[in-house]
Amino acid sequence: MPGTEEKIIKHIDNARAGTVFYPEDFSAYGSNEAVNTALHRLVKIKYIKRLAHGIYAKPYKSKYVGEVYPGAEEIVKAIAKRDKVRLLPTGLAAQNKLGLSTQVPMNFVYYTNGPARTIKLPNTTITLRKASPKKMALRGNISKLVVMALIDIGRENFTETEEMKILKVLENEKPEDLKHDIKLAPRWIGNVMAKAIKQEA
Repeated sequence: MPGTEEKIIKHIDNARAGTVFYPEDFSAYGSNEAVNTALHRLVKIKYIKRLAHGIYAKPYKSKYVGEVYPGAEEIVKAIAKRDKVRLLPTGLAAQNKLGLSTQVPMNFVYYTNGPARTIKLPNTTITLRKASPKKMALRGNISKLVVMALIDIGRENFTETEEMKILKVLENEKPEDLKHDIKLAPRWIGNVMAKAIKQEA
């Protein structure tokens, strides 16, 4: 019978490159102590990478830069899936997704309906902040990013160029989600978003 480590290796071998793992993913293969011991050894022999406490990854292989590990966004998606929580990007992360900024965040902040925590990675930090039910009720894939991005930019710093970009990307939002999120947004942001509806009329 294969041991815990052999079962974990087989599991990882069958996963795609870039997959994020947690110790509980291997709970069927042995006790917590056996799993943790196996993961510690696999990190030591550089079979997998320990990204942060309790978070591991199978690297991509690049002929140009060698091993490449999952980024913050991939890790956040894995956390959301594992913990069955919603995560909402804020600040530069939201602006970046909308094309309002080309600056890559060094520290990522997400609102969540789950527990607050900070995950320190080798080159960045992911902060999960407990959000109000109102923020987490935003449901449009695009419009929720718009709300978060504009809160960060601020009314005083919001430019006509940014408004044009916002209205352009909102053309791809579902009308029912856009109307829903307008009601939840701060008034000035809701007024900006409402122009996308007027353009459709």
